[in-house]
Amino acid sequence: MLDDVRKTLEATIGELTPARARLLAKRLAGPGAAKDQVAKLASDLIERSQKNRERLKDFVRREVSRQMGAVGVATQAELDSLKKRVRTLERSTQKASPASSRQVGKRTGGGTKATAAKTSAPSPRKKPTQAPAAGQTSAKGTGGGTGARD
Repeated sequence: MLDDVRKTLEATIGELTPARARLLAKRLAGPGAAKDQVAKLASDLIERSQKNRERLKDFVRREVSRQMGAVGVATQAELDSLKKRVRTLERSTQKASPASSRQVGKRTGGGTKATAAKTSAPSPRKKPTQAPAAGQTSAKGTGGGTGARD
């Protein structure tokens, strides 16, 4: 009898095949049960098994969702919303970017070329043997510093 109860519980949760349902129905109905009674019972067991499996899936799905929310994990809907928002921001940045990058290019591009030209040719105002500024030392260690670095 306990074995029948265990098999019935397994049948309600697990995948119940028609052959297994008929076997279980025969045991539950008893040895003298009519074939149509066994067939009806087997059909009912399969139907209940499918419904209980769906209920169990729904319960597990809700519980997992609840636990994930308690931990702070984002849902798929929240991730999709963020993806959409990022795409919108990227598009708006790309639309604004060409105008601002042209302005930035004008500022830095012109300055870069002028700086490169200045560094390649020596400045007529600078003397090649100019002394380092205060606090700096030359390569020989005889800079214009105070010497009190200890």
